[in-house]
Amino acid sequence: MGTSASTHHAFSAEFDVAKPLELTGTLVKWEMINPHSWFHIDIEDDAGAVVTWRIEGGSPNELIRNGVTKNTLTIGSELTIEGYYAKDGSAKGVGRNFLVAGGERLFLGGSAPPVAPAAPE
Repeated sequence: MGTSASTHHAFSAEFDVAKPLELTGTLVKWEMINPHSWFHIDIEDDAGAVVTWRIEGGSPNELIRNGVTKNTLTIGSELTIEGYYAKDGSAKGVGRNFLVAGGERLFLGGSAPPVAPAAPE
């Protein structure tokens, strides 16, 4: 009988805690899969082009325990993600929280450390 192997990564191998991100966009896809959920968010870049970002969240079970279910957000919802950029420079990050309409902050789970608030300008 064959076995299957699942690869899993250390947070610090893929994401950079020295590079916090805050991205606001439109939810276009939400994958509740193990070992991590994925949020696909369309974000307009500085040139006006729409880029689809992939944001890693915690496992489906962790999200559900924190009250985040498929009914929490619908495709097309506007949201802001707080988290960290991927080290490889791709349009990928890890989310710590998302902020939804009305300012509610929801924990995305996973191993991302808390995001420090942005410094005032």
